[in-house]
Amino acid sequence: MNSLSYLNQDQQGFPPPEQALSDPNGLLAVGGDLQPERLLNAYYNGIFPWFNQDDPILWWSPDPRAVFAPGNLRVSRSLVKYLKKQPWTFSINKQFTAVIQGCAAPRAKQEETWISADIQQAYLSLHQQGHAHSIEVWEDDVLIGGLYGLAIGQVFCGESMFHLRTNASKAAMIVLQQHLLRCGFKLIDAQVENPHLDSLGAKSIKRKDFLTLLKHLRDGDVNPDSWLTAEVPIEL
Repeated sequence: MNSLSYLNQDQQGFPPPEQALSDPNGLLAVGGDLQPERLLNAYYNGIFPWFNQDDPILWWSPDPRAVFAPGNLRVSRSLVKYLKKQPWTFSINKQFTAVIQGCAAPRAKQEETWISADIQQAYLSLHQQGHAHSIEVWEDDVLIGGLYGLAIGQVFCGESMFHLRTNASKAAMIVLQQHLLRCGFKLIDAQVENPHLDSLGAKSIKRKDFLTLLKHLRDGDVNPDSWLTAEVPIEL
C-alpha cells in the first residue's frame, strides 16, 4: 500500500521504496536527519533526499528511475570536436568542497538551491569518510565545472553537476564514465529524468528493475584505489 512515512531521530530505517507515493512521484518519507549512517542506508536502498531549504527533509524513490550504464554515455561528434579544442584538465577529489559549492550556486532563472548549507555539510562528511566523490574540470587554475555523488558498491549515485563554461559539465560526465569503467563500476544512478540527462543518453527503467540491479551491485567490489586524489585524462 502506498503511504507516506514520518521518521524520527532514532529511527534509522526506511519503509520499502515500493510504498512511495505516486503523486508526488516517489515521495516516501519525511523527517529524520542527514547523518552519514542514515544517508548511506538511504542510498543502499535506492532512496535519496531532496527538499527545499525551508522544508522538512523529504526522502524519495521515484518510478521510473533515470540511469546510465558506464560506456553508454552519448557523446556527439560536435561535442568531441569542441572538447578537443579546450585546454582543460581534469581531476578526482581535488576540490570536493568547491564542487558542491559550485553545484549549490544559484543558476539562471533559479533564485534558490536545494543544496543548502546542511546538505553541503552532510555530503562533505560522507566525502571525508570516503563515500562521496567529485570530478573537477579546470581551465588553468580555475574550477569551471564538475560533479559529485556517492559510490555504493559498483553503483555511482550522481547528485549534481555545474558548469561555468559551455560543455564543462558534459566533460565531467565523460571523465566520470571513463573512470567508472576503469574501476569496475556497473551503473550510474541519475535519479530523475531531465532534458540534459536525456541528451547524454540516460535511460528510464522501472523502479522495481532499478532496485533489483541495486541489490545485485551494491555490495560489489571495485578497484580499492578508485578515488585517490589525482589528475585524470579525458579520452576522446
